Amino acid sequence: VQLQASGGGLVQAGGSLRLSCAASGRTLSTSAVGWFRQAPGKERAQVARIGWSSGIIYYADSVKGRFTISRDNAKNTVDLQMNSLRPEDTAVYYCGLRLAGKVNFDYWGQGTLVTVSS
Repeated sequence: VQLQASGGGLVQAGGSLRLSCAASGRTLSTSAVGWFRQAPGKERAQVARIGWSSGIIYYADSVKGRFTISRDNAKNTVDLQMNSLRPEDTAVYYCGLRLAGKVNFDYWGQGTLVTVSS
């Protein structure tokens, strides 16, 4: 399984960005795809997750109402629409994939930097 993340950049506070994660390879056993972020000096944290088949969605409290995760199973892509961005959203964003029957996200994209200026 390979993941390719894209869409990061520099935006002013209050602005929007859309991240995209394209999955390839053996994705038939995918259980969930999530977006995570890691700010300088902090641990990687999950911000959103979507069940690949179920469509069940999870958001971290810090992004609820501002971020929207969506999937396109035909294209094997998962997008993260980020609105009302804040300086504290600045981080490297990673998409991760969890296979069926697994607890951990074992496959990761390369990360894309999101910088929100005040």
